Amino acid sequence: MTAGTGDQWRGWRAAAQDALYAPGGFYRRAEGPAGHFRTSVHATPLFAQAVARLLCRVDEALGRPAVLDFVDMAAGRGELAAGVLAALPADVAARTHACAVEIAERPAGLDHRIEWLAEPPRRTTGLLFANEWLDNVPVEVVETDAAGVARLVLVREDGTERLGEPVDGEPARWLERWWPLAGEEGLRAEIGLPRDEAWAGAVGTLRRGLAVAVDYAHTAGTRPPFGTLTGFREGRETTPVPDGSCDLTAHVALDACALPGGRVLPQREALRALGVSGARPPLTLASTDPAAYVRALASSGEAAELTATGGLGDFGWLVQPVGVEDPF
Repeated sequence: MTAGTGDQWRGWRAAAQDALYAPGGFYRRAEGPAGHFRTSVHATPLFAQAVARLLCRVDEALGRPAVLDFVDMAAGRGELAAGVLAALPADVAARTHACAVEIAERPAGLDHRIEWLAEPPRRTTGLLFANEWLDNVPVEVVETDAAGVARLVLVREDGTERLGEPVDGEPARWLERWWPLAGEEGLRAEIGLPRDEAWAGAVGTLRRGLAVAVDYAHTAGTRPPFGTLTGFREGRETTPVPDGSCDLTAHVALDACALPGGRVLPQREALRALGVSGARPPLTLASTDPAAYVRALASSGEAAELTATGGLGDFGWLVQPVGVEDPF
C-alpha cells in the first residue's frame, strides 16, 4: 500500500488502484486470486477446454497461421493459459504462442511455453481472452445527494465514505449515456469509462482474431439501483475496504465496453455453443459402462456449475471480432 494514505479522502478509483495493484496490494500477494474467490477457470477444466475449442475456431477463421497467439489477460497464476495449452490438439499447440498477462511475478513451475508479461503484446493474431479482468479495472463510484445530484463517493483506507464534488465532464456524459440516475437520494452507479478505455486498448493489440471479455455484467435495462461494488476475502463476500486485505470488484457495463461489431451473450449460451452441456448422461450407460457413466456424470455436474442460472452461467461474454467472422 502507498504510505500516508490512511486518512486521505480519495475517489474509489484511486483508492482501489493502490489497494489492488500497489506494492503490497491484493493482486501482488503470494496466494493469488484463487486463494480468495472461485472463477470459472478454477471451477473445472471444462472451461479451459471450451476456450481451447474457441481458439481452434479462431485458428480456422484465420487460415491456420504459422503462429497462433493466445493472450490470457489478468492471468492470475496462469491456470487458464496452462489449461488451454493442455487441451489443444497437438498440431495446434505446436503453433500456439501463449502469453499470460499479469502484474504479479511469474509463478514457479508454470509451463515453460507460456510467456509471462506485464502488458499484452502488440500485433497479435489469434485469441485475446480476458476472464474477470474488467471487473478489477478500478472505477469511480457516484451517489445522488438529497437534491438528486450525482456526486463522487470519497473513501478512506478504512472504508469510511463521504460524498465529494458533483460529477462533471466526460464522466458525467458517460453516466448520462450509460447509467442515468433518477433524482432520488442514495442511488449509486459505477462510472465504467476506464473499463471502456482498457478494453479498447486490449482489442487494439490484435492485428486479426477475436477478443473476448468474460465478467459478471449488466446492460442498460438491468442496471442495479445501488451499484455493485463489493469485496471478497478468503472465499467470502465482504465489505469493500481499500486497504489491500480483500479483492475489490464491481460488475461491468459490457454494453458500454463493446466496440462496433461486438456483442454480448450469456456464458451459458457461449459455453453450450462450445460443447459444454450440463445434460445428464443416459442411464443406459450405467449398465453398459459404469465407469464411463460416473465420469460423464461428474462432467455434467461441472458443466452445470459453469452454465447455472444465478451463478457462473449469468456471466456475460463480450465477443469482439477483429478482421474475422464471429465464431459463435
